[in-house]
Amino acid sequence: MSDVVIKAENLTKIYRIYDKAIDRLKEALNPFHTRYSKDFYALRDISFEIRRGENVGLIGKNGAGKSTLLKIITGVIAPTGGKLTVNGRIASLLELGAGFNPDMTGVENIYMDGILMGHDQAYMNAKVDDIIAFADIGDFINQPVKTYSSGMFARLAFAVNAFLEPDILIIDEALSVGDAFFQSKCIDKMRKMIDSGVTILFVSHDTSALKNLCQRAFLLDAGKILMDASAKEVIQTYRNMLIEMRRQLGGKQSDEVLALIEEARMDLKSGGAKEINIPIDAERINLNREIFLRNAKYGRFQNDKASFENIQLLDLSGEIISEVTFGQEVILRMVISTHADINCLGAGYHIRNSTGVDLVYTDSRFNDTKAIFDAKRGDIYVLDWKFRVELRQELYDIACVISIPLNENLDNPEMCDFVPCAIQMQVINPSPYLTLSGGYVHWHNDLKITKLD
Repeated sequence: MSDVVIKAENLTKIYRIYDKAIDRLKEALNPFHTRYSKDFYALRDISFEIRRGENVGLIGKNGAGKSTLLKIITGVIAPTGGKLTVNGRIASLLELGAGFNPDMTGVENIYMDGILMGHDQAYMNAKVDDIIAFADIGDFINQPVKTYSSGMFARLAFAVNAFLEPDILIIDEALSVGDAFFQSKCIDKMRKMIDSGVTILFVSHDTSALKNLCQRAFLLDAGKILMDASAKEVIQTYRNMLIEMRRQLGGKQSDEVLALIEEARMDLKSGGAKEINIPIDAERINLNREIFLRNAKYGRFQNDKASFENIQLLDLSGEIISEVTFGQEVILRMVISTHADINCLGAGYHIRNSTGVDLVYTDSRFNDTKAIFDAKRGDIYVLDWKFRVELRQELYDIACVISIPLNENLDNPEMCDFVPCAIQMQVINPSPYLTLSGGYVHWHNDLKITKLD
C-alpha cells in the first residue's frame, strides 16, 4: 500500500470574472459564444505529493490560492484541470458549521457527521461523550446549532473532526474564532494526532504555529507553489517577502514611533525592581477561582495528595491581569492545599508558546531549594512568584505543577497536580524597539564594545 495520501498533478482552477452582473447572462445567451468575462487563475499547474503522517503548512498572502487548494482536496469544488488523488478519510474545518444541519441539535449533528464519515452507531456511542466533553459548550449541545455563536461552532466542529479518527485533518484558520483556552486544547489535540500518524494540512497566518506544528510547508503566491521545503525555510522566505513589500511601499518611522523607541530605551535603563508584597486574604486568593477550576480541567493530572485551589496572574498592585507589557513585572500566585501529610513539596511553572513549546521553566529548586516542608493534611499555602516578562508579542500558556521529590537530589518527583494551561498571558510590545524577531525571549547581557586601532 502506497504511503502517498494526497497527490496533485498539474492542478488548475479557473474562475470567470465579470465586470457587471448582466455580462454573465449575456455570455450564457450569446449565440456566437462571445466572451464577456476574464479568466482568473486561482491555481495554476500545481503538483505535489503528501505522504502519510506528514504535517504540512500552507502559507501565503490573501488570495494566494490556499483555501482554493484545500477545497479541491476536500471535494468542495472541482478543479478546472489536472488530477487529484486522495487515499484516506478526510476531516476538515474550512468554514464554520459547514456540514452541520442548523435545525438539528449538537448531539444529532455529531451522530450525523459520524455516519457521513462511515462510522456505525456503536462506534459513535463510544465517542460521543468524549466529543461533548472536549467541545465544552454546556447545555447548548442539546440546542439547534443555528442558535450557536461562532465560538461554539468552532468548538463542536473541531471536536467532531478530531475525535472521529480521520486519516487526514485539514484546518483553514477555523480555530482563530475560538477563545484562547480552546485554542490551546486544539493545539494539544493536534499534537497527539500527529504522534498517532494523522496527516495534517494547516493554513494559518500564525507563522509560529506553522513552524512548531509542521515539518514541511508550501509557500503559495498567485496560484502557484513558489517553495516546497521545511517549514522553517518557507516561513523565513515568506517573512523576507513581506519585508521587501514594506520596503517598496517606502514606509518610514514617524516621529511618534521614534519617540516610543527612545522611551523604551529609557525604561530598560531604569531597571531597579522594588520589593512588592501583595496582601494575602481569603477574598483576594479566591478571586476568579471558579474560572480557574473550569479551565484547569483539560489535561489535568492529580494524585489527591496536594492540589491547586487557584492560580492567578497579578500586577504589582494586586489586580488580576491577562495582558502584560514587555518588561512588566508580574506575580504568579499559586494557592495550594495539602490532602495528606507531606515531608517536602515542590512547585514550578512552564511558560509555553501557542503551539505548546516550553520557552521558560523554573521551580523551587532554582530558588535556594525553597520548598514546603512538613506539610500537614488540610494546610493551605500561597506561593508568589515575581518575574519580569520579556517575551515577544504573542499569547502564552503558563503550566503549573506541584510534586513530591523522591530522593534528596529532588529528581524523579511524584506528580501531585499538573495543570497544562493554568493561565494565559498576552504579551504586548509597545514599540518596534522591543520587537523580538529572532526569538521568543529577551536575554540580559553585559555588553562591552572596544574599538581597536
